[in-house]
Amino acid sequence: MTKLVFLIRSLETGGSEQQLVTFAKSIDRTTFDPTVITFYSGGVFEAELRNVGVRIISLNKSGRWDVLFFFVRLVRTLMAIRPAIIYSYLDLSNVLALIVGKILCKAKVVWAVRSAGFDLHDYDWLRRLGAKLELWLSRFPAVVIVNSHEGFNSIISRGFPRQKLIVIQNGIDTSHFRFDPEARVRIRKEWNVSEEEILIGLVARFDPIKDHRTFFKAAALVMKTEPNARFVCVGGSPGDGAAQKLNRLIDKLELSSKVFFAGERTDMRDVYSALDINCLTSINEGWPNVVGESMSCGVPCVVTNVGDAAEIVGATGFVSAPGDAQAFASNVICCMNSDREALGIKARQRIDNNWPVEKLVSDTEEALLSIVGNQPSIDVNSSHAMANSL
Repeated sequence: MTKLVFLIRSLETGGSEQQLVTFAKSIDRTTFDPTVITFYSGGVFEAELRNVGVRIISLNKSGRWDVLFFFVRLVRTLMAIRPAIIYSYLDLSNVLALIVGKILCKAKVVWAVRSAGFDLHDYDWLRRLGAKLELWLSRFPAVVIVNSHEGFNSIISRGFPRQKLIVIQNGIDTSHFRFDPEARVRIRKEWNVSEEEILIGLVARFDPIKDHRTFFKAAALVMKTEPNARFVCVGGSPGDGAAQKLNRLIDKLELSSKVFFAGERTDMRDVYSALDINCLTSINEGWPNVVGESMSCGVPCVVTNVGDAAEIVGATGFVSAPGDAQAFASNVICCMNSDREALGIKARQRIDNNWPVEKLVSDTEEALLSIVGNQPSIDVNSSHAMANSL
């Protein structure tokens, strides 16, 4: 059996965390012995993994400046497990996995790169340092798994070695993410949204790349012709500084009675079921889970042309350029006035046909086994050529 360690900052809400959990829950336990190591304890996904018997070890990092003792705990933990493969997620985890795993534990290191390029000026010095270190060390992992075709092109342009990269797009558990009519009624009642109103959602943490401002500017334009629309933001804390800044914009746009913040939610299937339209206004993405999950629940999407979002929605949704509130508003109005039920049915079929969780699992298992000699090696060039043909 192959000992496999996943290394990630935390199991809090996030696209990378969701995909790690999705894969770890479904992995072939007769072939792999998985352990998840996190920097920080807690997180909404911990119970989900424990319930299926996946070991979780927290390094109990106490904060940003807990560096030395945290590093010692990481080394001791990995030396005790002696994994054959370390599969790390995101830049700082990737750098640590390579330093500790490859040099000290002699493990095969696999990186997950989840973005399709972002402006480092929007982040602090530590994030910028992590991204630079990741680039400098990118020729040393056994393989780098990129979750989007756009991400492949982006990190090639940054200088990542092409021969190390393969594209394995995200997978959606369509048995879980499906429309629930009872949940729709319950959540809309909780939010005081009538069935006659069209509920338009944005599911995103408060982060510059999610571009909430364009969502609200578009909402103001929609309200000029569609007064029965309501807008909800799911994710982040309504009381934090970012939300307060956005509330000032909402007041300026005279949207206070039409927009509300729902905060963090763990019942995302129910949330998607309550929506009539789901939006993605991001200026950068890889393979956005929120689009695939909501489509799987039968919700049509209006998205910006970032990452693989346009490919995901296909003809079942609407696409505009990032940052263009006018075009985004026009697409929302088009979606409101379309046969949303028919679009939703096609959206679910598209996810079920192209991005089921089974494909994510089988493709990733094949990639992992190939680097420990249990499977023929993957031709990364043919993998990308096939991706471009989709």
